[in-house]
Amino acid sequence: MEKAVVIFSGGQDSTTCLLWALEKFDYVETITFLYGQRNISELDSAEKIANDFGVKHTVLNLKLLSQLTTNAMTRMDMDIDDSGKMPNTFVPGRNHIFLSFAAIYAKQIGARHLITGVSETDFSGYPDCRHDFIQSLNQTLNLAMDDQFHIHTPLMWKNKAETWEMADRMGRLEYIKVHTTTCYNGIIGDGCGSCPSCKLRKQGLDAYLAGGM
Repeated sequence: MEKAVVIFSGGQDSTTCLLWALEKFDYVETITFLYGQRNISELDSAEKIANDFGVKHTVLNLKLLSQLTTNAMTRMDMDIDDSGKMPNTFVPGRNHIFLSFAAIYAKQIGARHLITGVSETDFSGYPDCRHDFIQSLNQTLNLAMDDQFHIHTPLMWKNKAETWEMADRMGRLEYIKVHTTTCYNGIIGDGCGSCPSCKLRKQGLDAYLAGGM
């Protein structure tokens, strides 16, 4: 039996990855991280979506991460700013830590497949969303635990329009539009409409519906 663990935020990308994983693997679980994020309502979305698709959902408390770094994702008193070279929503080490803990969890349940929704096409400048990083960490995890994990990134080379197209092809575009939380301010569905994440999501959807992928 091929088992997989999806790193799951309850957002558009990770939900699309969950649907992809359910088509590819015999057994799928989701793992969500509580790290002091401002969009804490994403945990509610993650739980609901996991329940809707009948997969086990585990939440790990990693609030220590919010004590180690200053960024707009873990500091409610900071305004979101994406005008610089590196958006202040970047949480240093987040994907590294998430994938490492997910691998530890996966090893305990006999799963060797890890799925994450990172993308180098629409990655907001985050260095830990790059293909090279994922490949490097995959090798490191295998060496660290003497195992053969496979990190899958179904969205790595897709822009947001193509991600919407993927959801539509799986028959879940409307579900993802309504039930996921992508907004940095934690508003479900279409979100606040003004944060960078909401703008990227809407631009992608508009482009897909207009046929301009």
